Amino acid sequence: MRPLEPRDYGFIGLLAAITLINPLSIHFYLPALSAIKSAFQITAATAQFTFSITMFTLAAATLAIGSLSDGFGRKPVLLGGIVLFVAGSLACAAAEAIEVLILGRLLQAAGAASGLVLARAIARDVYGLERLTQIIALLTMAYVMGPMLSPPLGGAIVDGLGWRWIFWFAAAAGAMLVVLSVFAIPETRPASGRIRSARAMLGAYRRLFRIARFSLYVLHTGCVTGAFFAVAAASSFLMTGMLGRPASEYGLYFLFFPAGYLLGNFIAARIGLRVPIDTMVMAGSVLNLAGAVALAAALWLAPPTPLGIFVPGFVITLSQGLALPSAQSGAIAVDKDLAGTASGIGVFMQMFFGAAASQATGLFADGTANPMILVVLPLAVAALAVSLALRLPGVR
Repeated sequence: MRPLEPRDYGFIGLLAAITLINPLSIHFYLPALSAIKSAFQITAATAQFTFSITMFTLAAATLAIGSLSDGFGRKPVLLGGIVLFVAGSLACAAAEAIEVLILGRLLQAAGAASGLVLARAIARDVYGLERLTQIIALLTMAYVMGPMLSPPLGGAIVDGLGWRWIFWFAAAAGAMLVVLSVFAIPETRPASGRIRSARAMLGAYRRLFRIARFSLYVLHTGCVTGAFFAVAAASSFLMTGMLGRPASEYGLYFLFFPAGYLLGNFIAARIGLRVPIDTMVMAGSVLNLAGAVALAAALWLAPPTPLGIFVPGFVITLSQGLALPSAQSGAIAVDKDLAGTASGIGVFMQMFFGAAASQATGLFADGTANPMILVVLPLAVAALAVSLALRLPGVR
C-alpha cells in the first residue's frame, strides 16, 4: 500500500471542503433559530421545523443522489447539487415570509446532500477498500471543522449583522466550491456501476439490504447521529431560553461537540487500519451510552448549567467520531459497484434519524432538558444493541 502523497492530501482537502456545505446548511443555522423565531413571530416548534426540515430533505435527497451518481457520474451530480445549494441560500437570505425561508431551506438541503454522499463515493473510487476507513476518517476530521467553526461564526454574524447574513455567507462559499470542483474533481465512477432507471435503483436497494451487515452498519450510523442531533438542536433552545445565554455564547460552548468528534476521528484515523471495524463500532457504542447516561445525570441530579449539557455532549460526539468512519466504510465496502448507492443510504439514515430526533425534542419542548434526555438515551441503547448484533456469528 503506497503512502499518501502531498497531492493526495490536496485532493482529500477539496473533498472535505465539498462536504462543508452540509454544516453550512445545518450547524451554521443553529445560532439563528431564536432570532428567526422572533423575526417571523413563529412558535418554537415552527422554528425547530425550519431546522429539522433540512435534515429530512437531506435524508431523502441522499438516496437519489447516490444512485444518480452511480448512473450518470459523480461530477455532474455533484456540480448540480452545489448550484442548488447556492440557489437555496440566496432564497433564504431574501426571504420576507416564513414559507419562502422554508422553501429556501429545502433547496439548500437538497443541494447540500451531494457533498457528503459524493465525497465518500469519490474517495471509494479513487483509493479503494484498503484505505477507505482511513480516508473517511481524514475526510470527517476535516469536515468536522465546519461544525466546529459554523456555530461560533454564525452566532457572531447573527449578533453583529443579523440572521440573513449567514445565508449570504453560505451562498458565497457554495459559489467558490462550484468553481474549484469544475477544475479539480475528475469523473471517478466505475463503468460497471451504472444505474439508469428507477427500477434498477430499487433493485440496488434490495441487493444492499439483503446483506445483514450492511443493514446493521447503516442503522448504527443513524442511531449515533440521532443522539448527537437531539443534543445539538435542544441545546440551542436550552442555552438561550432556559439559561438565558446569548447566541454567541452558545456558539462558543458548541465547540465542545466538534472537538469531541474531531478527537474521535483522529483516533479512528490513527488506528483504523489495525483495529477490526466491529471493534471500533462497539467501542463507540459503549462510549455513546456512557455520554447519554452522564447527560441525564448532570441535568436531572443538579441544577442545569452549560457544562452539564456540553461536557456529556463532548463524550457523545467523541463516540460518534470514533465509530462512524468504521461503520460507514463497512457499509460502503459491501458492494464495489454500488458505492454511491451505499453511501447515499448511509447518509440517509444519518440525516433521517438526526431530523427525527431533533424534531422530537422540538415537538415535546417544555422548557426543560427532559425531552432531549428521553430521546438520547433510547438511541444510545439501540446503537449498543446493533453493535452487539454485528458480532453474532451468523451475521455476514
